[in-house]
Amino acid sequence: MANGKTAIVTGAGTGIGKAAATALLQAGWNTVFCGRRGQLLDAAIEEAGATEAKALAVTCDISRADQVEALFGEAAQTFGRVDLLFNNAGMGYRSTLIDEIPIEVWNDVVGVNLTGSFLCARAAFAAMRGQQPQGGRIINNGSVSAYAPRPGSAPYTTTKHAITGLTKTLALDGRPFNIACGQIDIGNALTEMAVPMTQGVPQADGRIAPEAVMDVQRAAEAVLYMASLPLDANVLFMTVMATNMPFVGRG
Repeated sequence: MANGKTAIVTGAGTGIGKAAATALLQAGWNTVFCGRRGQLLDAAIEEAGATEAKALAVTCDISRADQVEALFGEAAQTFGRVDLLFNNAGMGYRSTLIDEIPIEVWNDVVGVNLTGSFLCARAAFAAMRGQQPQGGRIINNGSVSAYAPRPGSAPYTTTKHAITGLTKTLALDGRPFNIACGQIDIGNALTEMAVPMTQGVPQADGRIAPEAVMDVQRAAEAVLYMASLPLDANVLFMTVMATNMPFVGRG
């Protein structure tokens, strides 16, 4: 049990965010399900079953500072404090060479994946620094793209590399305030967005080939483990991936 601790999960209406928010809720955390689509958040909470802890759905565009501030304000007002942020919300774009990527797409991906993660981390840091007892934990969703790109993925890969810099900076700056920060890099968790991987996606050698996937619950369990540590311990980086996906080596 989390003893009344409060978690905020962005992108909690679907996929990894939904699985992680559900796992936290069922482990006893007061859990704020955040996303752009309120109906999906409400459905996720109903599916999870808020029995031993409370759940709150908050619609929010994390690329907008005013909405992020309102999100954290509502969480603190409802549950009293913020102990965990899973900075998960993100978006991608189809495999496209850089000179064919519209500027609007670049701005949208950067706005959500990077600016949105910064705004949420900023608000979480302020809440954790100012509350008593002081402290908390921020977990950033990096992706294996934080280390190695897929073909034609300049906007997504660039933002995920930047998340690593954000993670390291927060881990350093949070030390005086009992704020821990780590990053989870997830490879091929089977969500709605990952279904094409089972059918065939572009490879580095030009082929289109299917890839191995893993149950999204494995990613949720990893987030829950990171969240469950006392604040004197931190998983700085964790990679959770489908065993046979083409990430390690030359294949």
